[in-house]
Amino acid sequence: MQIGQKIEETGLLLRDGGSFYLRRDVGGRFTLDLRRTPIDEVEKRVKLVGTYVGPDLIDVDGVSLI
Repeated sequence: MQIGQKIEETGLLLRDGGSFYLRRDVGGRFTLDLRRTPIDEVEKRVKLVGTYVGPDLIDVDGVSLI
């Protein structure tokens, strides 16, 4: 992936301390930079839309349950 690339991914939204990450359905994981805390979506399958901003780091535009 290239920095600035838009992404749409599905996976399991998990929390690790004060950080959130997406365990991707296709394997691997992304650390998430979120504007809001997605309490209702933690430990559930979600669709994530955002921008790739660095090594395995996503600036999240939206998270929705699937």
